[in-house]
Amino acid sequence: MGKLVLILCLAGIGFFTYKEEYKVSSNLDAKKALVEEIKTNIQNAKSIVLIDYKGITVTEDTSMRAEFRKNNVEYKVYKNKLFKKACDELKIDGFDAYLEGTTAFAFSMDDETAGPRIIKKQAKALNKLTFKAGLLNGNVIDAVAVDKLASIPSKEQLIANLLGMLNAPVSALARALQAIADKQ
Repeated sequence: MGKLVLILCLAGIGFFTYKEEYKVSSNLDAKKALVEEIKTNIQNAKSIVLIDYKGITVTEDTSMRAEFRKNNVEYKVYKNKLFKKACDELKIDGFDAYLEGTTAFAFSMDDETAGPRIIKKQAKALNKLTFKAGLLNGNVIDAVAVDKLASIPSKEQLIANLLGMLNAPVSALARALQAIADKQ
């Protein structure tokens, strides 16, 4: 907000006023940029988790962030009002009740279960993190649903399990045929 600066010139010329030009607040520009960043993260994420992170130390937060980076999960702390503004602009409803107090956001970019799984693991170790809510396939989900999502193995683990199940009968057949061949 511009200031009205009054310059008194007592050199016999009289009183003059000088009005500083009003500038667009750089803080407002920064907030608009953050809202755009949040919107981009929401649009690119396969799932989003809202976390109450009250009580964690910097060391604990740093180790958790490293785990997130390994799994292509964006972990950010935004002001609740800015996240709400981004959701409003994207026509996403249902987060209002969860945007109170300390809130961190985990945007899972590749695997829907990565963010919730890491948070659940850290929550067990630290006893300080709790799920607030989440977003999956464009739908807001509550903490119970996020906890269930966290229990699902990663996509790679599920594929490995499937391949193992498909391979088991073939392996058993091969062993049986080998045992028959060894008897003869």
